[in-house]
Amino acid sequence: MKLSTSFTLLAAIIPYALAQSPEWGQCGGIGWTGATTCVSGTVCTVMNAYYSQCLPGSASSAPATTRPVSTPSGPTSTSVPAPAGTGLNALAKAAGKLYFGTATDNGELSDAAYTAILDNNKEFGQITPANSMKWDATEPTRGTFTFSGGDQIANLAKANGQLLRGHNCVWYNQLPSWVSNGQFTAADLTTVIQNHCSTLVSHYKGQVYSWDVVNEPFNDDGTWRQDVFFNVLGTTYPAIALKAARAADPNAKLYINDYNIEQSGAKATAMLNLVKQLIADGVPIDGVGFQCHFIVGEVPGTFQTVLEQFTALGLEVAITELDIRTTTPASQSALAQQQKDYQSVVQACMNVDGCVGITVWDFTDKYSWVPSTFSGQGAACPWDQNLVKKLAYNGIVAALTS
Repeated sequence: MKLSTSFTLLAAIIPYALAQSPEWGQCGGIGWTGATTCVSGTVCTVMNAYYSQCLPGSASSAPATTRPVSTPSGPTSTSVPAPAGTGLNALAKAAGKLYFGTATDNGELSDAAYTAILDNNKEFGQITPANSMKWDATEPTRGTFTFSGGDQIANLAKANGQLLRGHNCVWYNQLPSWVSNGQFTAADLTTVIQNHCSTLVSHYKGQVYSWDVVNEPFNDDGTWRQDVFFNVLGTTYPAIALKAARAADPNAKLYINDYNIEQSGAKATAMLNLVKQLIADGVPIDGVGFQCHFIVGEVPGTFQTVLEQFTALGLEVAITELDIRTTTPASQSALAQQQKDYQSVVQACMNVDGCVGITVWDFTDKYSWVPSTFSGQGAACPWDQNLVKKLAYNGIVAALTS
């Protein structure tokens, strides 16, 4: 064989080899321009109109679409392109939901690559400020308010045509010391709560879709969290805060927000009993937020049932802080399971008419709160630390288009 002939054959073989997706990689779907065949031992399986994936199987490779084969531009084991001309918010709205959104924080807004994604309202139709509307950020000393951080995010949402969720009015954590260590009478603390909630909510009147008025009132066993609010005012403080918020902005939806209420049990029952009592007492309450800080492979199977228990009361519900963490570095099998988990969580919301939207607690691992809170854990978001979409993104798309 002539040397020139060998090079010719090699040149013909290389593109085909490069054009095969690895196990768990994408191999087809609307908008996909990468590889449409899979490596030996895997089968290109259609998951939905937007996504086909190379799954372990006996067949060698199979084309998923009639699109021309081309070389993938990135790591196909984790990289996922958005469906052509769409995004998560566009898909959510097309499916009848109000929004798909993300949390963000002020320090991230100087990252141009990050904000290029954040500002895309086809991807995100709602923003939650992760920290800049909390008590320590807005009223560091009694009666002295500062809104610069919150205003930056509120103005960003307005400029992008995105809804804004306010987070939050009353929470046991991130309190200035004058609140957490204050020696209050019941009357004095009532005034403190009323003034804080009223001033905060009034400042953003007309700009905020919904407020997490009360955040995380319960322990995991369903008992009330021991904090300055409960210790002085008992179970009356949520009503005080909710009434003040309603008076400050009658059009904003008022929520109570918590974690580990996504499965049937003591904590979900405590929340259900609280909102039932508030409704019976005529206290304004519009919704319950489910944080959904989950672990890969441990999404509760009763989530949809719990959502329905709250919507049966005439309330709306929302997934407010979604992320699904795993041990790092994340294995390929963990990322594949994470894809399924994101799909099942979003699907639960899709199956409940009163679930108005989904918010991820920041969309990228680059700015996730998880690694600094849970040692050895992370990779919790739909985009990785390099702002590349992960398989989790497809899990979300699959639920939104089901």
